[in-house]
Amino acid sequence: MDDIFEESWSEDHRSGVVAVVGRPNVGKSTLINRILGQKIAIVTNKPQTTRKQQLGIYTEERGQILFVDTPGIHQPHHKLGQYMVDVAYEALRDADVILWLLDASEPPHQDDRQIATHIAELRGETPVILVLNKMDLVTADADLSEHLNLIENPHQVIKISAAAGENIPELIDYLIDILPKGPRYYPSDQVSEVNMRFIAAEIIREAIIELTEEEIPYTVAVEVDQYKERNEDLTYISAIIYVERDSQKGIIIGKNGTMIKQIGTKARQELSNVLGTKVYLDLHVKVLKNWRSDERFMNRLGYRLPKKDER
Repeated sequence: MDDIFEESWSEDHRSGVVAVVGRPNVGKSTLINRILGQKIAIVTNKPQTTRKQQLGIYTEERGQILFVDTPGIHQPHHKLGQYMVDVAYEALRDADVILWLLDASEPPHQDDRQIATHIAELRGETPVILVLNKMDLVTADADLSEHLNLIENPHQVIKISAAAGENIPELIDYLIDILPKGPRYYPSDQVSEVNMRFIAAEIIREAIIELTEEEIPYTVAVEVDQYKERNEDLTYISAIIYVERDSQKGIIIGKNGTMIKQIGTKARQELSNVLGTKVYLDLHVKVLKNWRSDERFMNRLGYRLPKKDER
């Protein structure tokens, strides 16, 4: 963050990076979307939805919080999975504050214990806030001691519901209070640093995840190869959907093209809402066998695996 946006701020202005970590499907993207008041990350009921590190920028008069939404930490089974875990751990190393999100409605998982081990190894002097999410699903007398005992000496424990918006203002207040004094790195009206090609690809992938089952959501990659603003009322988007097997291509297309039409309709509606224009969406499906273990293809899509000496 060498470049500082030239915008006035008070002497007490605070800013910094908050790494949002947790196992898959605990609500990290839901929380960041809720805080920002708009969608920058896709949200589904399937785990491992987030694949890349995404930056959410929250700005108010008192400070600017740079939320890093990391992929869910899990046991990887291929290079894409390893990339996702490496991204999450790298965020821990670079953060001013670690926000560890746990699902309070379920007992801790093995992945939670793995995260606890890595936080203990990497945190140093970095404050760790333990955030218990989905409290709207928990009874008042629920025993949360297993969650609280996962880590020694958290800087604070805060109970929230990201979906319902409960205790979100309190969480923001606490984060701003503990961030270091610093400048404003982004304009106050900017909420993300990702470009619209990335957002379009993610929205298409979200539609696929929500409309398909079993292995399909995890074997799909989306690449936007054309993005053109034809005029102020129409945006043209062409995208390639990659799968690993011919059978998966058949599922994505569906009988007589029914599934690809549903995917296109759902994605087009969401894209239109985000862009504020009509959207012409052109989708194609290609088979690229074992792409999740193809390092060159992953690099092309922006999944850059760190070298061993960088991990």
